[in-house]
Amino acid sequence: MPVLARNKKAYFDYEVLGKYEAGLKLLGHEVKAIKDFRISLKGSFVTLKQAEGKRLPELYLINAHVPLYKHAGNIKDYDPYRSRKLLLKKREIAYLVGKKQEQGLTLIPLKMYTKHSLLKLEFALAKGKKKFDKRENIKKRDLERRQREMLKKSVRG
Repeated sequence: MPVLARNKKAYFDYEVLGKYEAGLKLLGHEVKAIKDFRISLKGSFVTLKQAEGKRLPELYLINAHVPLYKHAGNIKDYDPYRSRKLLLKKREIAYLVGKKQEQGLTLIPLKMYTKHSLLKLEFALAKGKKKFDKRENIKKRDLERRQREMLKKSVRG
């Protein structure tokens, strides 16, 4: 299960409440580009869009950058930031719709990986962190780093 892309800022900017896995509806050359590690999840998010004539909305990955595959040739009107539909079970979508309606919750992509020969997106139901929470995390990491350095020095010395 090699990880093809990670959203590094997700855990810093959000408090993850639950993780989910979804397939994606992609074009052939996009699959090849992604498997060639040419995808960026930076600044991307998952949104709900109500489809006409359907009871449940559909989930879409928005603002993920997948450049044109280098051996695909010249494909006219290709948008590397286009919306890509996520494939989930109706039961999962219904649950996420209910949770999304709670105030302050959002859906963010965490990583893209292969599972057998299929591409999967791991996304999370998350709550945005406040500025002071982020500062707390930075202080905590700094303290842990200093403790590790002190331990290394004491073991060597």
